[in-house]
Amino acid sequence: MKQVIVLQVNGEEHEVAVDLDATLLQALREDLGLLGTKRGCDSGGCGSCTVLADGKAVYSCMTYALSVHDKQITTIEGLVTDGRLDPLQEAFVNAGYCTCGMIMTARQLLNEEAAPDEERIRHAIAGNLCRCTGYHKIVEAIGLAARADARIEGGERT
Repeated sequence: MKQVIVLQVNGEEHEVAVDLDATLLQALREDLGLLGTKRGCDSGGCGSCTVLADGKAVYSCMTYALSVHDKQITTIEGLVTDGRLDPLQEAFVNAGYCTCGMIMTARQLLNEEAAPDEERIRHAIAGNLCRCTGYHKIVEAIGLAARADARIEGGERT
């Protein structure tokens, strides 16, 4: 049985018919065609499906679509503003990494804390698995993005 719900995703309203047990991940990928949110473990262990729900990082594979009908959902695609990547996305591209889930988790951190130290960054991303690094470059990219965010807030967007 399907139920029609309205999802607020990346600032747009979408009416979708979802199964009662459909996950947010399924709705984003299959119903809305937003493929930036990745399917990994399907158990909330890897973080590759992370999105923001009302600004908080959630595993979309573990979140029922029906449970977020009243929340603002932001995916990796929603971080782009006026055709420009978010400073965090740019930092990860420049560092050569990483999963969209890691970026979304880091975006929540930087939205809440402008200048986190290394320990705070490592704590914040602990729910995301990285299969290709020792996390050093990821932590470095998040620190770079924090500084870029600060420059943008100061009016220096380059």
